[in-house]
Amino acid sequence: MDLHFGDSKPTDEEREAVDALLGPPESSWEGAGRSEADLRWARGGRPARDRRDQLLPGLHAINDRVGWISEGALDYLCRRLTVPPAEAYGVATFYAMFSVRPRPATVLHVCTDLACAAAGSAALCAGVEERLGPGVHMERGPCLGLCERAPAALAIRAGDPVRTAVAAPATVPDAVLAATAPDSAAPEPSAASAVPQAGQADLILLKRVGVVDPSSLDDYRANGGYTALRRAFALGPVGVIREVTDSGLVGRGGAAFPTGRKWQATASQPDRPHHLVCNADESEPGTFKDRVLLEGDPYALVEAMTVAAYATGAHRGFVYLRGEYPRAARRLRHAVDQARARGFLGEDVLGQGFAFDIEIRRGAGAYVCGEETALFNSIEGYRGEPRSKPPFPVEKGLFGKPTVENNVETLVNVLPVLTMGAPAYAAIGTAKSTGPKLFCVSGSVARPGVYELPFGATLGELLRLAGVRDGLRAVLLGGAAGGFVRPDELGIPLTFEGTREAGTTLGSGVVMAFDDTVPLPRLLLRIAEFFRDESCGQCVPCRVGTVRQEEALRRIVDRTGAGAADDVALLRDVGRAMRDASICGLGQTAWNAVESAIDRLGAYR
Repeated sequence: MDLHFGDSKPTDEEREAVDALLGPPESSWEGAGRSEADLRWARGGRPARDRRDQLLPGLHAINDRVGWISEGALDYLCRRLTVPPAEAYGVATFYAMFSVRPRPATVLHVCTDLACAAAGSAALCAGVEERLGPGVHMERGPCLGLCERAPAALAIRAGDPVRTAVAAPATVPDAVLAATAPDSAAPEPSAASAVPQAGQADLILLKRVGVVDPSSLDDYRANGGYTALRRAFALGPVGVIREVTDSGLVGRGGAAFPTGRKWQATASQPDRPHHLVCNADESEPGTFKDRVLLEGDPYALVEAMTVAAYATGAHRGFVYLRGEYPRAARRLRHAVDQARARGFLGEDVLGQGFAFDIEIRRGAGAYVCGEETALFNSIEGYRGEPRSKPPFPVEKGLFGKPTVENNVETLVNVLPVLTMGAPAYAAIGTAKSTGPKLFCVSGSVARPGVYELPFGATLGELLRLAGVRDGLRAVLLGGAAGGFVRPDELGIPLTFEGTREAGTTLGSGVVMAFDDTVPLPRLLLRIAEFFRDESCGQCVPCRVGTVRQEEALRRIVDRTGAGAADDVALLRDVGRAMRDASICGLGQTAWNAVESAIDRLGAYR
């Protein structure tokens, strides 16, 4: 791309897309026609720079309208926000869903990650390529969060409005139809189709999925909605934090940090304002539980965020949502709008004198933005690169202010904590892992989907519910950043402490089963390719290590024994360096699955 931004002009369509987001420009300094006043003083400056967080939404607006981001469009957006073009170019090229080179208005994203690869995505890609014409660009990409319906494809057709269609499980004709005629594609199944237990009376987190109308606030309230928020107002902020602390609730994103401690640390910070961020950017291959909650029970997240904000003194909340989740985005946006219109968000929530509102920010395809500080940078309009700690987010997070960050599942757990009471909630599960847990089961099982079980159930019990197939070879716990276990280890208890004692990890709850038809070396190579692609490149151990890991696995993909010994030794050295010296969890865990395959499954022997 030739960076002569000053010589580039936006099209009328590109201007309209930006102006629809930011409003019309007020002076020639922002791209309007020149007036006499503009010759006397410059306008914009600090007010425009204070809107830098609109850079990512602005890039989305252009990409959604046209299908790619031209030099002229990027230059116009930079003028509107007073952002240096070189910095904006760095942001635009950071995300996989954007393109700064011309491409057709329709892009078909075909998942080639673990579950979809095992379900035949390579053949799907080959068949689709043969039948697609020049008006569609096909993109092989990472997990789309549709693992229970693998293989999956997502078509996005730019325009006003942008149109999307999902084909999953995708055949070649289905994927081609989604790309060429998205309005004619078959409708997606309901969120309940991803919950094999839907409708069961003993469910807690999933009890409303498939039971309530996800678009109806009245239906949500008739099924227990907003009971937790009313109890929160009765308890007061200190009482809410005490309940959450006493419940033993820990983060469900993988780190398992005590939620009550995080909330207390944020609430006690004298610096104001405080912010709340919901991390809905679940990009771990094999993870789709947050998508199911957002599609099937979106008001639960709105209520839970309101409770969290009340407890921590936040008046502004952000949901950072995966760009690959168009239906979840529509459902959540509708829920926020309805809650605001009915007084459950806004200046005076439920007449309690508490002000809180929610903004939805779409990601654009960057796994590393699941790391909390990378997510903050992304919202603020910078490249989604992790920050060094300390300071920690509870001290200086989003916009440099105290911030509490939780994922969707963690926040939704707060509702039963308040409605059941901390003692009853803590009685579920085990002493160190309390409450219910959602597991994303996919791969070689008869009934893939999201399962809810109390902590302490065994891996074997979960797989029996999902209908594991004959010939089980390995189970991947925790996704690409997790570890493999053998078929004779199905007695592992699904708790944070139980998996740790077994030398593996629970992670965010990914459980992927693979039978003996899946070539393990190719699977490991795909994991290495994923981490190489998703590394932000900020630190040397991860930037170089993920490349060296992939190179070694590519060399030995079809070799075992003595022929692979040198490369296995190299993999161990590289893996240790990444784990010890990488800035964030991406590099620190990039070696986990490969190491477990070598040590537990005997890969390459």
